[in-house]
Amino acid sequence: MKHADNLVATEASQAVEQKQKKDDVLYVVEGANSPARTPLASPIFLFQADKLSPDKLGLYKLDVKGNHREILFGPKKQPKPIRIDVTRIEGNLYKIEVGESLDPGEYSLSPEGSNQVFCFQVY
Repeated sequence: MKHADNLVATEASQAVEQKQKKDDVLYVVEGANSPARTPLASPIFLFQADKLSPDKLGLYKLDVKGNHREILFGPKKQPKPIRIDVTRIEGNLYKIEVGESLDPGEYSLSPEGSNQVFCFQVY
């Protein structure tokens, strides 16, 4: 995440997949809060694309439950990704901008079809 002239690394982790009833899948990230925090409602990220395609990233709001963060996907529950704009700066360096103001809370950038998550908190 870009903070003026500084860069703050997002929390890189793996979401644990937990099967629920009726084909629902709950993705769980340990810890109630991400250590990567920003006061900016529309954060900007710099992303070095080596093995991941920035066009395949989705931004999602996570729910905090107890001592973890989670998001539920299923046939009747499909969270909509928050709009992001991806711009190539040079080579494999990209700028990712959030397309709308984010409410305070926990968020994750996650590649499509992967349990890898890049979490951050807006406060």
